[in-house]
Amino acid sequence: MANKRIDEPTGTETVGHEWDGIEELDTPMPRWWLWSLYATIVWGIVYVVLYPAWPLLRTGTEGLLGWSSRGQLAKEINAEDERRAPLLSALSRIPIERLPEDSKLMRAAIDGGRAAFRVNCVQCHGAGAAGGNGYPNLNDDEWLWGGDLKAIEYTLVYGIRQPGIDETRSSMMPAFGRDELLTPAEISTVADQVLSFRGKGKATPAGATLYENNCASCHGPGGEGMREFGSPNLTDAIWLFGKSKDSVVSQIHNPRLGVMPAWGNRLDPVTIKMLAAYVHSLGGGEDFVEVAKDPAITVDEQP
Repeated sequence: MANKRIDEPTGTETVGHEWDGIEELDTPMPRWWLWSLYATIVWGIVYVVLYPAWPLLRTGTEGLLGWSSRGQLAKEINAEDERRAPLLSALSRIPIERLPEDSKLMRAAIDGGRAAFRVNCVQCHGAGAAGGNGYPNLNDDEWLWGGDLKAIEYTLVYGIRQPGIDETRSSMMPAFGRDELLTPAEISTVADQVLSFRGKGKATPAGATLYENNCASCHGPGGEGMREFGSPNLTDAIWLFGKSKDSVVSQIHNPRLGVMPAWGNRLDPVTIKMLAAYVHSLGGGEDFVEVAKDPAITVDEQP
């Protein structure tokens, strides 16, 4: 304190320290800065009192206003649910095969299904629903179990090869090689016969006989497939597990069988209906059988 003095050039008091002749000025903070600091302190105290702020062992302080981001989100979700309630009610009442009769309702179902697809289906079928090796492309018109709205909805509800669900889509291709039903030479011959259906292999009398005795009962005499068995069409270029001869031989030897979850115990019926509408709209959806109209179902009140 004894070393403090007034610096003559600036008129500011020094702090009393000196290092090799260098002294530090005790320059006061700008008044605007001090008032800003005081204001933020007051604002912080008010915030802590009014809003959630301090974490506790199991919860946190709630604040006098009782506001929380979680509560705000819940309000927004409830408001959106109320807004969509008439639409969802109409969707729940209309049979899915009648959905295309109401263009407004169909568009709403497709939009809702698109959102549900991104959450539940892209992991296997891809963001564009193009599928991949072992996962069907939903954009084409090749359907193992049927591609109309009702068939798609059924597949979504009960899944494919789901244990414990009696209604699930299910078919089983024998493992002709693994179970020694055919020799490797016979498997190669029948693979050539299968590939010949689309002009990629050599048909032979032996291959035709092997195919007729082992494959025609499910895939049809000409390889066109049968939906009642979920057996694929062998005459086109759409092959779920590869279309080279090695891939075909491998599938005949020890077939890979795709599975799909039964969404009926995971998603509500309206969400499944919207998913079916979206998948149907991708480009490969098929027509359905007309049913009698029910004038009680309408969504004219929808915006």
